[in-house]
Amino acid sequence: EGENAIYKALEAIEWFRNYRFEKKTELLGDVKMTVTLINAGTQHNVVPDQCTFVVDVRTNEHYSNLAALDIIRQHVACEVSPRSVNLNSSCIDVAHPAVRRGLELSLSTFGSPTMSDQVHMTFPTLKIGVGDSARSHTADEFVLVSEVLDGINCYVDLLDGLVIN
Repeated sequence: EGENAIYKALEAIEWFRNYRFEKKTELLGDVKMTVTLINAGTQHNVVPDQCTFVVDVRTNEHYSNLAALDIIRQHVACEVSPRSVNLNSSCIDVAHPAVRRGLELSLSTFGSPTMSDQVHMTFPTLKIGVGDSARSHTADEFVLVSEVLDGINCYVDLLDGLVIN
C-alpha cells in the first residue's frame, strides 16, 4: 500500500485555505487563493498515487504574480506549475479625469479581483459596468434589464462632462 496522494495534497490545500499574505490593500484587500479543481484516483479500491489541484490566485497591487509564486513555493511541498505569471494586477490613479468625473457623479470606486483583457493594456484603464458583482462567474449569472438601462444613463453622464487635458 503506497502513500495516499489525496492526504498529501490536503496539507497544501489547507495551507492555501488559511494562508494570509502580509500586505493588504484598501482597494483589493487580501491576496485571494481559492482551490477550484481537484482530481485524484482511478477506482474505489486503489490508493491514489497522484492528486492534482488548481488554485485560482488573485494578487493585489503589492504583489506581482512572480512574487506570490515565490511565497507559495516556499510554503507548500507539492509541485507548483503556474498557468501564467504575466497577467498582473492593475490600477488607475484616482486623479485620472475619468475617475474624478465618476466621483463627481457620486459613483463608488472599488477594486475588482477579476481577470480581463485590461491587463494587456499599457495605458490607464478602468472597468465600469452594470449588474451585481456577487452574480459574476456564477452558474446562473445574469444582468437585469433595469441595470442595463441605468448603466446607459450612467455612461452618458460620465462622458458628458468628462474633461481630458
